[in-house]
Order: sequence, then C-alpha cells, then structure tokens
Amino acid sequence: MTLLGEVVAASAEVAATRSRKAKTATLATLLAGLQPDEVRPATAWLAGEMLQGRTGIGWRTLQSVSPTPASDSTLTVGDVDAALDRLAALAGSGTGVGARRAAELGGLLDAATPDEGRFLVRLLGGELRQGALEGIMIEAVASAAELPAEAVRRAFMLSGRLPTTAHVALTGGDLGAIGLEVMRPLRPMLASPGDSLEAALAELGAPDGDPGVVVEHKLDGARIQVHRRGDEVRVWSRTLREITDGVPEIVALTRTLPVETVVLDGETLAVAEDGRPRPFQESMKGLGSGATAPWFFDCLHRDGVDLVDEPLSTRREVLAEVVGDRLIPGVVRPTAAGAEQAVADALAAGQEGSMVKALDSTYSAGRRGRSWQKVKPSHTLDLVVLGVEWGSGRRRGWLSNIHLGARGADGEFVMIGKTFKGMTDDILRWQTETFPRYETHRDDWTLYLRPEIVVEIELDGVQTSTRYPGGVALRFARVVRYRDDKPAAEADTLETVRALKM
Repeated sequence: MTLLGEVVAASAEVAATRSRKAKTATLATLLAGLQPDEVRPATAWLAGEMLQGRTGIGWRTLQSVSPTPASDSTLTVGDVDAALDRLAALAGSGTGVGARRAAELGGLLDAATPDEGRFLVRLLGGELRQGALEGIMIEAVASAAELPAEAVRRAFMLSGRLPTTAHVALTGGDLGAIGLEVMRPLRPMLASPGDSLEAALAELGAPDGDPGVVVEHKLDGARIQVHRRGDEVRVWSRTLREITDGVPEIVALTRTLPVETVVLDGETLAVAEDGRPRPFQESMKGLGSGATAPWFFDCLHRDGVDLVDEPLSTRREVLAEVVGDRLIPGVVRPTAAGAEQAVADALAAGQEGSMVKALDSTYSAGRRGRSWQKVKPSHTLDLVVLGVEWGSGRRRGWLSNIHLGARGADGEFVMIGKTFKGMTDDILRWQTETFPRYETHRDDWTLYLRPEIVVEIELDGVQTSTRYPGGVALRFARVVRYRDDKPAAEADTLETVRALKM
C-alpha cells in the first residue's frame, strides 16, 4: 500500500524543480510503485484534481477546522480516497450536514501529518489545480508503463480522463482498446497563434505549391462538443463540463440532422438582430437562455465511423453533409489573394479573425504542432492572473492592476508584466468581487492568486526586459476580456510570448 506521504513528497519534489525531465522522473517513480486501485486517485491528485469532483468543502469549512496533526504518516492512498468519497456523499445543505462534513474533514486531517494536511487542504480548496502539468503527467505515465508517450496521449484524448488512461496503462491494459465513444467527450484540439496570414500559409501549405489549407472564420463564441445517439443529445464545453440542459436550441437542432450517431466540434455564438455576433461574454451568458446559435467546424464520428484519424479535408466534407448551412464559413485551398479576401470577409462579418488549418491534419488533443493557427488583426495572448493590486485615485477601493503570467516550459507560470488598461467599471467591480476567492496571501498593496483565472490581453508587441522573471515585457497591454471558458492549462506559453519580440 502506498502512503499519502509518498504522494505528498513527490508533489513537493516536482514543485521544487524547474526541470521537466526531473519532474517526469519523480512522477514516474511514484506511479510505477502504485497498487492498481491506487492509480486513479493518485494520478488525479498529482494533477490537482479529485475523482469525486466537488465535495461541498469550501474555504470557510477548511478554515473552521483546527486539527491535531499526526506525528507519523499512516494514511494510505486508499484511506484518503475513501474519506473523499464520504465527503462527496455529504455534499449539499441541510440540518446537520455541515456538522457531519466538518467532523469527517476533521477526522481526516487529524490522521494526517502537517505536510499531508497542507496538501489535503490545498487539494480540497482547489489550490493544487496544476492543469499545466498535464503534459508532464502524460510523459510520466508513459515512462512508468514503458509505453510511447504518443500512445498515452492519444488514449487520454479519446477517454477524456487522465486517471482512467493512467490506470489502463499502468495495469497492463490495452491503450489501443480505448477508442472514441459516442456520449463520452474527447479532449479538444486547440489552435496555436499564427504570426500572420502569410506566415501561416507558408508554414501549412503543401511543398508542391498546393495551398493545402482551409481559411475559416474565427468565431468569438463558446466552444461546444455535441454528441448524438438516436434522439439522445449531450453537449459539453471546452473544459468537458456538461452543459446539455443549458442549450436546448443546440439539442433541438442536433436532433434534426440526417444521422443516427454523430460527434461534432464547434462554437455557439450570440447574435444580434442584424445577424452580427455579439461580444464573447454574451455568448457565455447565453448558455442556458436559448439565445445562441451553433456553428460547426469538425466532425469526429458519423454513423458508426470514427473520423479522428482521417485528414481534415475528409472530415470537413462529411461535416458539410451533416450540418449543411451550420458549417462555419471558410474557403478551401484558396490562392493568396483568396485567403486575404477570406480574412477580410471574416472581419467584415464582425468575427475576431480567421483560422488557417492544414487539410491533411488529423485530430489531436491540445496544441500538438501548429496544424491549426489563429490569425487576428492585432496581437492577443491568453495569460493567467498571478496577482492584483489595489487601485488608487478614482480606483481606490477596487482591485485594479493585474499581474500577468505565461506558462513556462516546466509547466509553472512566469510573470511577464502588469496592466490596468482596458478595464471598465464592470470589470473592476467583477475583479474586486471575484479575485479574493482565489487569494493565497497578500501584502499591503497586492493580493496573490492561485493561477487559475485566464484573461485575454491585446498588446502592441513584446520587448526584452529584466524587470520581470520571464525576461520580456508587454507593450501597451490592455484587457480584452476574461476567459471563463478556458483553463489555465490552455494559457499561452512563454515561448509564444517571446516569439512576438520586436
């Protein structure tokens, strides 16, 4: 049996080094020593999550418990997983539920050593959410199981669950048996920032001069993944949170499509009376109100045939047959002039830019390579808020100047700048109400936050600077919007930021 203390020690070792190789080796050593029934919970914890999801434990409950820590490590992984099951079963409100929850939590923390207790409090409070370690965890699972990382990565994409993938890999199961399953969400494929339309066309075009790309509108909407089996339809967000009950218009439309089973990837967009798109925040708010319209850009399965390994050119042809006029507008194999016109048409329609996609690309979760690139008229980055300063003058009493971080190669977040520009009164009010919930500590001027909030920043460029740990500084950075739909694991990397240097 594996002690919780061993998991805690590995987690601390990973946090203490910036070497990706060392992180992977530490995690692989731990994973290789786990018992079969320990793999799923331990993998989830090391990725900063719990198998149980929400347990109903908030910071108020965590702060109300005053445990007497144990001197020796005796809690096993199984002990803790069972305790978390009991806590999850007590989720909700009602007479005596809070007291039982506090008693169960107190008993767990009493049995933990000080280090184990701090780990559990951070896990329960959401402070261990290290989604940026996802790639390292995949490599560690592959190393521990002595399997190719690509096989683990593909199984993870298709299962949508890292603990499940790890359990199959580490218990001698067949990762190849994990296939696409209708009504089980896949990890989504993501796009990389493109330097320019010209650069994207040059990078993705075929060597023989065939453009080899499609240039599509880039909608400023909310990502959706839609599954249908018969009359049953389910819809998930980009973070694989099920939102079926909140999008009756998408469910109704999907039931009209000429298929029995299908898996679609797309966006849902709030539109004005004239048909032009409304701001992103309105698309997010529209989920649940029936006020959004779906558009699709990929088809991953149709009537018993999986398409993830087919080239985009084939998937797009199937998609057009399935969704008809709900296909996101785009131009296939355009000339250079045709591509420029496609981008101009997207901007004229009120979209935020265009997507340039290689027609020979297969579907691969995350940002694997650069076969999908987003091209916008101005530079934007998705960064993580690491801290926020109290305002002065007119902004006194509001949380204003935000500290911005990008993902380093080791998965940690590195500060690259600050900004207070582009903030409306509504944004300032939201920041002041919301940010304290993510606070880790503070000083007289600044609240330091868990790296979970993603903000889209527009900027004029990047320059070399010794002022911030990332070695760069952002020129004229301003807030565009907060990305409630995007986890920190999908924030832009330091490498991407440095590529914008003037």
